[in-house]
Amino acid sequence: MSELLTYSALSILAVSFGVGIVVGLTGMGGGALMTPALIFLGVNPTAAVANDLVAASLNKSVGAAVHARAGSPNWRLAGWLMLGSVPTAAAGAFIIDAIGADEDQTTFVKTAIGVALLLTAATYTLRSYLNVRAARNGRVVTTDSPTIRPLATVAVGAVGGLLVGVTSVGSGSLIMVSLLLLYPTLTAVRLVGTDLVQAVPLVLSAAITHVIVTGVDFGVLVPLVVGGVPGTYLGARIANRVPQGIVRRGIVVVLSITGLTLLGVPPVAVGIIAAGLVILGPVAWSLLRSRIGVPEGVDLFAEKRDLDRLHQEGRP
Repeated sequence: MSELLTYSALSILAVSFGVGIVVGLTGMGGGALMTPALIFLGVNPTAAVANDLVAASLNKSVGAAVHARAGSPNWRLAGWLMLGSVPTAAAGAFIIDAIGADEDQTTFVKTAIGVALLLTAATYTLRSYLNVRAARNGRVVTTDSPTIRPLATVAVGAVGGLLVGVTSVGSGSLIMVSLLLLYPTLTAVRLVGTDLVQAVPLVLSAAITHVIVTGVDFGVLVPLVVGGVPGTYLGARIANRVPQGIVRRGIVVVLSITGLTLLGVPPVAVGIIAAGLVILGPVAWSLLRSRIGVPEGVDLFAEKRDLDRLHQEGRP
């Protein structure tokens, strides 16, 4: 109990509560935010990945159960994804362990997380662009059971599983964008439900092998869960009152800056890039909005389900 009342544990609890709010607000995966936050709080990168995966396995199980009860997942599609993702996710801990000395493992994991964060920022931006372009083109998504492409789906699962197994980042970003590209007619509720259902065994397999190889630090894990659950609940409750587009754009900037920092980019360069993103980002979005003809009433970072609803209501 004394380990849970230390300054470090309370810091983790506060950060996990904040990350939970963001997850509840936007639906973005907590791993992309929580794992680097743990590293910056002084937690060893391999331990950060292991404990975050265990916490994520609990959180994702709850979300998946809700979607499963509602009947929203495409179980065939989820099965093909699991076929690829579960084995590679389980291999992540053993890949890190095979690197060698602790210093080498730390460098490898920090570099991998940095790359994963930049990839997450890029794929989330691409996901938002694809969503809005599809809605603007007048496509109403109504297909619950598209034709499955087994080989491509297994490949997506394998790559996504490996990324999660090594970094704990990517289960809700890379795989989601890949599903959008492979199955553009899949309804939004099926898309989210399928992604959540397949993510449970993916994260569980990664968490189990990380526990076997690295172990669990309850001084990190308990604050993660205790802070994250109420934070997520609060974020979900206030989601309709907060301009989520601004929050999502801010997260993309944070992920980019954090990824560059973990990759060892000099602080001055990171600062210049951050200033450029903050100042020039809105200008770039405005130009892109004009190019694809998105009216001011539609947020470029809106979720697929929101855009489907707007189009079905007759809004452009």
